[in-house]
Parts: sequence; structure tokens; C-alpha cells
Amino acid sequence: MTGKERAELRKQANTLTAIFQIGKENITEPLIEAVDAVLKKRELIKLSVLETSELSAKEAAEQLAGATGAEIIQCIGRKLVLYREKEEE
Repeated sequence: MTGKERAELRKQANTLTAIFQIGKENITEPLIEAVDAVLKKRELIKLSVLETSELSAKEAAEQLAGATGAEIIQCIGRKLVLYREKEEE
């Protein structure tokens, strides 16, 4: 992915609201499955990491990206944005 493509995705992510929150249980299998399901419908999602989580946004993004095959677009503060191109049907 080029820097220009990543910048465009960051721009699109500004208007998104976080649809998942990562809390004290950190990243669980049901969360991974839910994120994977949403990435199949939308290519770009935003998540937030609550203060009760032991993980930083970057650590959470790395774990979720690895488990779902997504790309990390950005991590700012306690927010993270993931992208995965839709599969052709």
C-alpha cells in the first residue's frame, strides 16, 4: 500500500466512530471473529482501547491485524484503524 493510499484511508477514518471497544479482557476469540465479520462487509473500521485494557492501541492493532489479515492504517492515542480489502465474490 502506498503512502498516498494510506493517507486517503486515514482521511476516510476521521469520520468513522469506533464500533468495537477493547477492555479488560483484551483481545478474545469472539472479538477477533466479530472484527473479521465486519471487515468482510466494510473495508475500514475504527476501534478504541479502553483504559482498563493492558494493551496499547498499537499492540491491539498488531494482534488484530495478524489474526484477521488486515492492515494497520493508524494508531492515535487509544484509537486504531484497520483496513482489509473486500474479497471478490
